[in-house]
Amino acid sequence: MAFSMAWLGPDGEDADGGDRARGMLAAFCGELYRCLTRRADALFEVADAVLCKQDRVHMLAELSLEPECRRGHGGVFDAVSAGQAQVARLRRALAGLPLPAWADGRIRLAVDVSSWLRPDAAASPERLFCHCYARGKGNAQMIPGWPYSVVAALGPGRTSWTLPLDAVRPGPAGDATEVTAAQVRGVAERIIAAGHWRPGDPDIVVVFDAGYDLARLAWLLRDLPVEVMGRLRSDRVMYFPAPPRPANRARTAGRPGTGPRSS
Repeated sequence: MAFSMAWLGPDGEDADGGDRARGMLAAFCGELYRCLTRRADALFEVADAVLCKQDRVHMLAELSLEPECRRGHGGVFDAVSAGQAQVARLRRALAGLPLPAWADGRIRLAVDVSSWLRPDAAASPERLFCHCYARGKGNAQMIPGWPYSVVAALGPGRTSWTLPLDAVRPGPAGDATEVTAAQVRGVAERIIAAGHWRPGDPDIVVVFDAGYDLARLAWLLRDLPVEVMGRLRSDRVMYFPAPPRPANRARTAGRPGTGPRSS
């Protein structure tokens, strides 16, 4: 929906013809439906209800009140708990969508973590402490929840539309940097397989938020056509302090213009 709505003009028509945008949207909706292997009808209606709801979804039962969902609240809960989807196929479908066009021809991706806070769900598995900003300057809280690492394609200019390409929930036993590198590698390989990047094109720019180990990510992704960029703290230094000089170390360098001497 995001990539098709971005092409529509103020009167609801595309400069190249609204049929093209609606056709691509219908093709993606069909592929999304085919990715659902169990409770496909119910899950598809739940997805429509989430997209069409005017405000934030606070609970699943609210979705049964949306016109796009023809199931009762019991059917919504059953679809979420018993439904299944082919995640790999869905990822390939997302990578095949038209990516935002930049004037220089580059593809730009953004990586960040979005947390689903679950402080009262003590029985939920694999919860982690999620960093959240609290009221007041410089205040922060660590609240139990599920962090999701999201990779999205960036477009030029300011817009509220994004094109998410992948989402992974890191577990408590995983290495965050290795999980992120594997996720970015998978997205980049699917973009290349979809024909969005070819040999000779500019490297794909991957932008990370603060807190990522950029040097290690660059090393883990060194064999891919990507450039790693990230946001750093203003007091971040890129070198270690000089080691202390041993007291009994021989002096071998003299003043400029003089030969070596020892002491």
